[in-house]
Amino acid sequence: MAALFTVEQVDRGRVGRRRITFLTLVFLLSSLATWFMADLLWRDGMEAVEWVVLVLFVVLFTHIAAGFSTALLGLYVLNRQGDPYRITRSIADEDPAGLPLASTAIVMPIFNEDPSRVFEGLRVIYRSLQQTGRLESFDCFILSDSNQPTNWIQEEIAWVELCKQLNGFGRIFYRKRRIAINKKSGNVADFLRRWGRKYRYLVVLDADSIMTGDTLVRLVAMMERNPKVGIIQTAPRVVNGTTLYVRFQQFSNRLYSPLFLAGLNYWHQGESNFWGHNAVIRVAPFIDHCCLPELPGREPFGGRILSHDFVEAALMRRAGWGVWLAHELEGSYEEGPPTLIDSAKRDRRWCQGNLQHSWLLLARGFHPVNRLHLLQGIMAYVASPLWMLFLLISSIHTFREVAAGAYTRYHAEAYVSFFGLVFEVPQAIALFLFTLLLLFLPKVVSVGIELKRRGGEAYGGPLRLVASAVLEAVLSALLAPVNMMFHTKFVLYILLGQGVAWVTQRRTASDDTDWREAIITHAGQTAFGLVWGVSAFILVPSYFWWLSPVLAGLVLSAPLSIFLGRARFGRRARELGLFLTPEETNPPRELVRLEQHLEECYRHMQPIPPLREDYGLLQAVLDPYINAVHVSLLRQRSGSHAVRSYFFELRRRLLADGPARLTSREKLALLLDAESMIWLHEQLWKLPPTQLAEWWRLAVRQYNVLTATPVTALYR
Repeated sequence: MAALFTVEQVDRGRVGRRRITFLTLVFLLSSLATWFMADLLWRDGMEAVEWVVLVLFVVLFTHIAAGFSTALLGLYVLNRQGDPYRITRSIADEDPAGLPLASTAIVMPIFNEDPSRVFEGLRVIYRSLQQTGRLESFDCFILSDSNQPTNWIQEEIAWVELCKQLNGFGRIFYRKRRIAINKKSGNVADFLRRWGRKYRYLVVLDADSIMTGDTLVRLVAMMERNPKVGIIQTAPRVVNGTTLYVRFQQFSNRLYSPLFLAGLNYWHQGESNFWGHNAVIRVAPFIDHCCLPELPGREPFGGRILSHDFVEAALMRRAGWGVWLAHELEGSYEEGPPTLIDSAKRDRRWCQGNLQHSWLLLARGFHPVNRLHLLQGIMAYVASPLWMLFLLISSIHTFREVAAGAYTRYHAEAYVSFFGLVFEVPQAIALFLFTLLLLFLPKVVSVGIELKRRGGEAYGGPLRLVASAVLEAVLSALLAPVNMMFHTKFVLYILLGQGVAWVTQRRTASDDTDWREAIITHAGQTAFGLVWGVSAFILVPSYFWWLSPVLAGLVLSAPLSIFLGRARFGRRARELGLFLTPEETNPPRELVRLEQHLEECYRHMQPIPPLREDYGLLQAVLDPYINAVHVSLLRQRSGSHAVRSYFFELRRRLLADGPARLTSREKLALLLDAESMIWLHEQLWKLPPTQLAEWWRLAVRQYNVLTATPVTALYR
């Protein structure tokens, strides 16, 4: 067997040369495009507006060139059969049974998520670990910040049932925080303060994450083999897409990401990034060095850091620990937002978090590569308003040229001149084609690599692969201006001081897409596209056709959003073999099990509509088993006479008037009070029906019907 790789073997001089190669490529590509653009602008002298256009172009094209250069280096790596300096080589293809492990906590922070999806996902992970024979090194934790009573109670029921079925008591834990401070990062930080020192490693998952047992074992073994590494990040594959939107997104992620990931690892090396989930962390240095700072000022720019992951990677590296990307490691999965609007809502949170990083660009002690990560995260959103500004200024400048009568002459002379050489190609077309080359060549190369290696069979065959890639390119081009408008609005809102609330992410979709929401969301984009397009068509018809790809996406944004968000169109695309991925043509057993388990869960009877909204509260008060489970997980707190009187009044109102008369905060207060929960359960079964609200009488009748099928069966 070939000698194993360890991070100590990394030659910093070689890493420096790799980064110089990357930066040189970016500089050369940007310089060439800048030459084209400047040559186009300065023929009749440079005015102030043209200097603004040129500066914007340089910034934006450098962003494009960085992506293309990364893909080009990835192609170089893949043609060499992989990078010899990659973290996965530290364990090669060893049998998981013989790999070195240490105590590891698998944590999944959740916030009002679907309990069935969360706990069935955890079931799959747990059983996959059992099959490796290395389960004894892992404990699993569900860290809940849910503030909806029904979600909270269903999480508790699902946890107890899962532990009973897997014999997981003492290895699968559930914790519900009383006060959800600092969102997800605060939830993980609270866990680490209380229990982190018991574990050497921490694996962080999202509510929709799936990781195979073999992948988890290999991640921990890589940490054991490389004692100077603080974080190893996997590259999660997007799976389980039902709508057309998420299906083409997961196809794009699966087909094109290997090229870019190989390039990232080529020049990142030990200064890679952390994406917040599906990663393993060394606990001790994370606790000691990765406490997030409080930013000056108030939200949205100040206060608590919303996007914690990039900052934690930078803090870990500043303390001398390596951060690596295990880009080749399979068995790491996540799910994506089902619709364009849901994706935009998630981007709204990420946008605010990334813009907060502007405070940290010059933070003391950060590695230059980490500063570049922070800058790229900022540019991921700031690039949109810059593109919008660039296009608008260019349009206004063109309209002014028309008004001055200089547009025809100006463009008739626009040929490419390069160091004295003149080419009979219009300058704008040359620049446009060069930009398209940088944007689409990596996709073409990715398709070619897949066809050469496996003939496209993993994607449904060569014809379906090519057809899917072409459709993906068309859809991406149509959605690019829509996302540009979304991100521009988000950045402007943040600059105006409007923060973002922490809301539950919708992870499933149906065919009942809300036309009203789509029209309201996209109305501004549609109107803007129409005004812009009509103005261009009237003033400069030829310029209108240049803008048509941008205008088409904006004008069609609402119907496009509806079309892509329909689950039935996604199912139809799968039947036709479009946007298939290797996880669908040859699904891992963990994903198959998850689908089977969820189908079984969702087949069970649902509560009748009048009881649905407060079904969790109903279960905790009415069912003796669930009431006992819930009370056992609470800490009894004594209170003053006034506090106890307040709770007594809430109890009386709940039984006499029903839960609809109580606010969500009042319901949560009762659920947090063990004495109240015991009292409510006793009184509900003691009081005559005439002293109970009609809602409770209906609940008791349904419960009596369900006694042959216990309520807990809903979560098996």
